[in-house]
Amino acid sequence: MGRDKILIVDDEIHIQELIKFNLENNGYEVLCASDGIEALKTAKKYMPQLILLDVMLPGMDGYDVCKEIRKDNTISNIPIIMITAKGEELDKILGLELGADDYIIKPFSIRELVARVKAVLRRTRIQYIDNVYCFGNVSIDFQKHEILKDDVKIDLTLKEFELLEVLIKNKGRVMTRDFLLDKIWGYEYIGETRTVDVHIRHLRKKVEDDDKNPRYIETIRGIGYRFNLGE
Repeated sequence: MGRDKILIVDDEIHIQELIKFNLENNGYEVLCASDGIEALKTAKKYMPQLILLDVMLPGMDGYDVCKEIRKDNTISNIPIIMITAKGEELDKILGLELGADDYIIKPFSIRELVARVKAVLRRTRIQYIDNVYCFGNVSIDFQKHEILKDDVKIDLTLKEFELLEVLIKNKGRVMTRDFLLDKIWGYEYIGETRTVDVHIRHLRKKVEDDDKNPRYIETIRGIGYRFNLGE
């Protein structure tokens, strides 16, 4: 398997060079872009495994770049870590709601950045074999609508299966409760976020080894849920 490619998007060349040097020292292949348009072109051409995206970019800012990436089916599943000098909670939530997988605030230590890169890559790398997604002791065939745990079939309701499918196909990305409601139950359920919580609780009991300490379906407090690979 080749090295993971990481795209750095930052208009400050010295920041680009600093991050590039350290990521290459950690075994990654690094691409660089200085603005949003260049970032989108580079992402489509080279299909990196991760994008480090600065918010404050000339022209199209990082939030808009993130939105464009998530709208494009060819690159929508690439994980994104937002990098910004902004530290307000609302800025963090905005980035996550737009589809960012993580958020790091300048100034940051290189050790922290590399740790976050490794963590995002780890939790978004699902094993895919013969049209079946595998994680831990669970395998899911979305075409056959079948899920096995320790080679034993698990019975999920339609909504539970759809919920798990959305979480897995957006692996590593925070899914808000409102998004999940709209995606799976439709507009008439908007506001009934307890519906999502109840289904998540049932899903954990069926998929997790310990539903009280879930490895895969993570709660993001005050926002929603994220699917991770666990360790």
